[in-house]
Amino acid sequence: MRARFAAVLGLTLFGFAPRHATITVHMIGDSTMADKPNPETNPERGWGQLLPRFVDDQILVRNHAVNGRSTKSFIDEQKWSAVSAELHAGDYVFIQFGHNDEKTEDSTRYTNPATTFRENLARFVRDSRAKGAIPVLFTPIARRKFSADGKLQATHGAYPEAVRAVATSLDVPLIDLEALTSTLVQGAGVEGSKKLYVWTAPGEFAMYPEGHQDDTHLSVTGAMAVARLAARAINDSALPLGKHFRVR
Repeated sequence: MRARFAAVLGLTLFGFAPRHATITVHMIGDSTMADKPNPETNPERGWGQLLPRFVDDQILVRNHAVNGRSTKSFIDEQKWSAVSAELHAGDYVFIQFGHNDEKTEDSTRYTNPATTFRENLARFVRDSRAKGAIPVLFTPIARRKFSADGKLQATHGAYPEAVRAVATSLDVPLIDLEALTSTLVQGAGVEGSKKLYVWTAPGEFAMYPEGHQDDTHLSVTGAMAVARLAARAINDSALPLGKHFRVR
């Protein structure tokens, strides 16, 4: 009787019964996607951290992205096996790597874009599908690097094309975030684009008392913009998931 009364009271006070998510989106990737701690004092955000703002209540976003990881280290540190163990039929897996796979000086992270990088992406795809989950590949977001004449420079070498090649060969949905974010950053211009990344003035944040200039990692403004781009691209895609993404 008490449980029934509580349920009725909840409906009376709030006007509706709570709805439960029916689709889980798992995100794997690096720091440009990952959740950041201490939002009150930390000016940095990953775009995956803000993606939940663009989904309806049928979607649960599980962001497993980790700072500094490449496809290789994400696998070698058993992070992928942990995510894979959580997958169920009908789940989605959003995959975005590249920034740290490029680090030739670090044998724990570097992958060759023509071989190991593609093989690791293919493993994520195969393992996801083996669980009945649906993989979606994302090219890495653009860095802020302009030429002297104000043109944005590509910094990811062969890695974005490797992602596109895997998407084509394995028939995986692709969200080309490199292209989308390059257009965003170029459109903002040399000065305006600083707002998209973690550029802070001295004294603005206690975390960076002397200021900070970072052309890779996103500010709150940048992460919101990139999450919006991703949401719009998913909404425009043929993915059934797209109808659950709201583009503001």
